[in-house]
Amino acid sequence: MIDKFKAKFVEESNDNVHDLEEALLLLEKDTENKEIVERIFRAMHTLKGGGAMFGFNQLSEFTHHLETIFDQIRNNKLVITDDIISLTFESIDHIKYMLEVGDVEEQDELDNQKAFIERVQRVSNSDSVMDRTDVKVSKAEKVDDDGSKTYLIEIKPNEEILKNGTNPFYLLDDLHAMGTAKVIAYHEKVPVLNNFNPVNNYCHWQVVLNTSESVNDIKDVFIFVEDECEIKITQIGSGNLLTTTELNDKIEEAAREQKALSKEELVAIAAQVNDSDEKKDLKKKVQLKEHKISSIRVNSNKIDELVNLVSELVTIQAQLNLFAENDGNPAALALAENIQKLSRQLRDNAFSISLIPLQSELMRFQRLVRDLSKELQKDIDFVIEGGDIELDKNIIEHLTDPLLHIIRNAVDHGIELPDERIQSGKSPKGTILFKAFYSGASVIVKVMDDGKGIDPEFIRKKAIAKGLIDSSTELTRKEIFELVFLSGFSTKEQVTDVSGRGVGMDVVKKKIGEIRGEVSLDSEMGQGTTLTLELPMTLSIIDGLLVNVFKNQYVIPIANIEKIYAIDSVSFGKTFNHVVNIEDDQYPFIDLREAFETELENKGTEQLILVKYEDRRVGLLVDQVIGEYQTVVKPLGRFLKKQENISGASILGDGTIALVIDTNRLIHNHAAKKYRTRN
Repeated sequence: MIDKFKAKFVEESNDNVHDLEEALLLLEKDTENKEIVERIFRAMHTLKGGGAMFGFNQLSEFTHHLETIFDQIRNNKLVITDDIISLTFESIDHIKYMLEVGDVEEQDELDNQKAFIERVQRVSNSDSVMDRTDVKVSKAEKVDDDGSKTYLIEIKPNEEILKNGTNPFYLLDDLHAMGTAKVIAYHEKVPVLNNFNPVNNYCHWQVVLNTSESVNDIKDVFIFVEDECEIKITQIGSGNLLTTTELNDKIEEAAREQKALSKEELVAIAAQVNDSDEKKDLKKKVQLKEHKISSIRVNSNKIDELVNLVSELVTIQAQLNLFAENDGNPAALALAENIQKLSRQLRDNAFSISLIPLQSELMRFQRLVRDLSKELQKDIDFVIEGGDIELDKNIIEHLTDPLLHIIRNAVDHGIELPDERIQSGKSPKGTILFKAFYSGASVIVKVMDDGKGIDPEFIRKKAIAKGLIDSSTELTRKEIFELVFLSGFSTKEQVTDVSGRGVGMDVVKKKIGEIRGEVSLDSEMGQGTTLTLELPMTLSIIDGLLVNVFKNQYVIPIANIEKIYAIDSVSFGKTFNHVVNIEDDQYPFIDLREAFETELENKGTEQLILVKYEDRRVGLLVDQVIGEYQTVVKPLGRFLKKQENISGASILGDGTIALVIDTNRLIHNHAAKKYRTRN
């Protein structure tokens, strides 16, 4: 059972680390932003408290020292420097390691960790820490203006709390960090020595706290010990009542006589200090606002299982539709139609649950740009637009590595050194723009840099030198840039840790293709390079058009279809170079019977389906359009994996198989084949 809770803690802690890293990147750009500092401090505090509870003691100790630095920053006792930012990034990496391996016992690792902690402590004890007396005076001057309040906090831990790894003194330390606090320890339950158990807790505490934080923030201190402590938080007055003689006398009396403070007495003292209507109203116990759960954490395996079950339901629903049509019973047809509507709604809901924003992965890209730019001595600004765009989590998982490589290339190959940029009339700081937006049923992701760009002629000569093309081959600008995605092609002369050994962009294209996406490159010398990715929003279920080609059935994604025409077969027999004239426009077309090497049947009338391909429209010629079909896409398996024009298969209601056509690849491969034949 404890392992289950530990796994949950690690999962939640990784989210906290992600938030910590994101906040630190923001702080690096805006070091005066106190809200970001508070965000970082709270994330560290949560990591520290949870670590102690679940047995990650080294993590808790390490984070406590790191938290001290940001406590000093938030209290204006320490100035943020580049060294502090860099050290914190290193600390984040170390926290990730400790979450992965837990507490270490090897002496070398312990020595490394000790050395790291000493580095952190040196920062918190450095000369940049301001005098505490000055800070206290400053805070006292502001206390009447900053909306601070004074609370009585009663903490009664149960006897077993120490056995669960919780140190109550950390809780008191956290309360002190929130403002000005005075603590009374009550130890009347401590037994005689013979009955004393050192692993039991016998004490409870009362804390009088003055802070500008909210009740919810105070409650967060006890978030991990709610089941192990009796906690009562009562506001006793506004302003800093700890500056009054009456309250301090009452606290000293309670500590001396071991007699608990009465909240009624404290409220009365507050009323005497300022006998206003507002103070009188504070005699009532503060009622915490009702907390409604707006989101829940669900294991990704459960989401995958839900999507798979919905996929199976869609397949069975297709069988039910076929049965109802063959049976002809009006009641059965109506029932099948209603189930179809419900299954479609369930499908949409299931897939909306499986969608996650790109922002969840953009943090590692920001960190990559930061670290590489410092390593390469470049000044680069990473700008994000459309980070809230959502994609299927399975697509994002397959997308991360290709995007990392694309961004790494932009930093290494694209953006110039500051001196080079100045000589070119540019700002010394380069920019990499990550832009995402919806386009129909697809998501477009662009990675653009304002670097030196790529010379098409250089690429062409490089390809000739590597034997990838013949010197007499004529290529368009677009075709030249496509060479970058060939295996073994690289524009980098020297092997480095960043650029690698000439492999990568071909793998990028392959990985994007595996999720039914497309990638293209465009570049202007002196202006920069743009990588464009076109991606589906989901992989498992699509709305498709079921068509017949000879004796086989295929599915064409509806998102790619523009129009459908019924045309006399004689018209296609008169076409030149597979171009047909429709409504005064000419469209190239592909006869799917030829593409899939089947027999040709002359049925008098054929169907031409116009699909989108890049900035053009291309026709696909089929024997018959059967109708719209809700398609569950299944993988082809290892025997058919090399079928580039097919992205998957679907089981129809009658149990037969329909192959799902990847129209972009089909058209691309068909054009490449025609080009090779012509040359």
